[in-house]
Amino acid sequence: MADRLPLMTQQPDPRPLYRDALAWAQSLIENVRPDQFGLPTPCPEFDVRTMLGHLVTVVERSRVVGEGGSALSVPLVTPEVPGDDWALAFGAGVQKMLSVWSDDGLLDTVVTVPWGTMPGRAALWGYLDEAVVHGWDLAVATGQPPEGPAHAAEATLAVFKQTLPADQRGEGVPFGPPVDPAPDAGPTERLANWVGHHR
Repeated sequence: MADRLPLMTQQPDPRPLYRDALAWAQSLIENVRPDQFGLPTPCPEFDVRTMLGHLVTVVERSRVVGEGGSALSVPLVTPEVPGDDWALAFGAGVQKMLSVWSDDGLLDTVVTVPWGTMPGRAALWGYLDEAVVHGWDLAVATGQPPEGPAHAAEATLAVFKQTLPADQRGEGVPFGPPVDPAPDAGPTERLANWVGHHR
């Protein structure tokens, strides 16, 4: 993926798509019931509870990166939030992060994320992918409508088909082989399938 990062830097501003994806993820989180916390998700690393913690982490990492810090200073999973109110924690984190990234200059500022050093816009495409794919994971696991904003999923899939081709998977790449989508799969599911997730 690193050798294809220049393609990401040529993409348009991902922030409007990211905002829409995060709003969709927020709506999913608000509808998760505590009795669903232990359910598995299509992402084998996470059950529903740890997926909620990871979604909170993704937003926090995005904020920290925008402020010039290291994403790896934030744990992979936020283990707990006050009162188990994941929707409140996620929403508050989103607002802080979007405030940081409201600075247009950050799009071309070099930042460091777990998958490399790149301009901010390229980093945000990666975080946008996480928001859409993990939103799909959460929706599937909790029986919610799994299709997010089509324009965000379609744009992200187009970028990731360039930057994460099917033949560049394996050791050191945190994505499985692409999954053949179902005939009726929507754009969100097709994006999830492209990065190796399936029902």
